[in-house]
Amino acid sequence: QVQLVESGGGLVQPGGSLRLSCAASGFTFSNYAMTWYRQGPGKEREFVARITSGDGSTNYADSVKGRFTISRDNAKNTVYLQMNSLKPEDTAVYYCNAALLWSKYWGQGTQVTVSS
Repeated sequence: QVQLVESGGGLVQPGGSLRLSCAASGFTFSNYAMTWYRQGPGKEREFVARITSGDGSTNYADSVKGRFTISRDNAKNTVYLQMNSLKPEDTAVYYCNAALLWSKYWGQGTQVTVSS
């Protein structure tokens, strides 16, 4: 049974940091590109960051570049999103996604709220 379970969300003040985790099971994690998306209140889901399965290349949305870092640990079947210098506009439900060709899986999401 395929599972992606996000954790690490919560309430943080502007300028603060959070580290999200996404634990995968039920598929060969190391073969899949992993991506974080987010959906803010009243907004469509948007791309945040991606890391490839091979050389671990990364790319980021312009809105988070320089503040967020995506990484993966294939031994632990986990992908991370380190979020620094958080802003109120980062408030959203954050989802992880695993993709390989036509095969895609989604987690249930974790809420991140940035507010003073």
